[in-house]
Amino acid sequence: MVVAVLLFLLGLVLLIKGGDWFVDGATGIAHRFHVPEILIGATVVSIGTTLPEVMVSATSAVSGHGEIAYGNAIGSIICNTALIAAIVVAVRPGEIDKKALRIPIAFFFGASAVYMVAAYAIGSFSRITGVLLLLIFVAYMAITITQAVKGPKTIQVTAPEDGAEEPEEKEKPLYRDILLLVIGAALIAVGANLLVDNGTIIAQTLGVPESVIALTFVALGTSLPELVTAVTSLIKGHGALSLGNVVGANLFNLVLVSGVSTVLSPFAVPSGKLIGGMNASLVIDIPLMLLVMAFLTLPALKRGKLSRYQGVILLLVYASFCVFQFVSV
Repeated sequence: MVVAVLLFLLGLVLLIKGGDWFVDGATGIAHRFHVPEILIGATVVSIGTTLPEVMVSATSAVSGHGEIAYGNAIGSIICNTALIAAIVVAVRPGEIDKKALRIPIAFFFGASAVYMVAAYAIGSFSRITGVLLLLIFVAYMAITITQAVKGPKTIQVTAPEDGAEEPEEKEKPLYRDILLLVIGAALIAVGANLLVDNGTIIAQTLGVPESVIALTFVALGTSLPELVTAVTSLIKGHGALSLGNVVGANLFNLVLVSGVSTVLSPFAVPSGKLIGGMNASLVIDIPLMLLVMAFLTLPALKRGKLSRYQGVILLLVYASFCVFQFVSV
């Protein structure tokens, strides 16, 4: 137990330092190529911060624990939206680039439709479903990269609050930004694994069920890269990078994390908890996943800005969700 706690703390340190370097590398690349930070956040940063979910879910699926892979993907989306994005919006609400967010949001709800067909109509995630989700991921990346290459000059980058930093960024070599991005992602991945593995041991010691661990503890643990990136981005004045990261990470949880897990090992929709004789996952988890994403993104796409009340309400929703998971065990 003592070893688990020490490794847990080591993972936290690696996450913090990795997040710092990761954000520096990502914003440096965005400024260098005149790509909006929100777009970098929805692609490069999102892939890096989603790596822990990919590793944990793929390993769980292959090991025959489909409920971990399934719960981790849904739980991470709820956590990313109702906790991480909520913190960003509650602390620093503001205008967003509607054009840059339109594509990832559209792909998210499109992928959600495929996810719902598999969950509600079929009742299982087959290898075909996994391949389809991965194809959606490829299509999203192709469209996003094409958009960035075709119009880099037409979009203004949101500069940090200290405008004097930009000339300094241009003088730094490209390999430095890439190195910071790669090393930061590696530290984040290792740190997240240490936290999840040892945190799960601690939770199991306290008698917390596996399904609850997946939807709450593991989901929060594998979402720590997004949380660290969000907090670091806010401190450094890059709120757009943080929001883009959350939206992109949510999409990747559906198409990349679930896609890889399902291709490696198809599984049926877990039914460990029932509400009124119905699968709690179909009644609560998936609808809540869609609800919080819709509440965060749709008003923002319409008004072109985020409001503090959205962040506060989402935080209350996440707190209620966690209480429900543990009280209804």
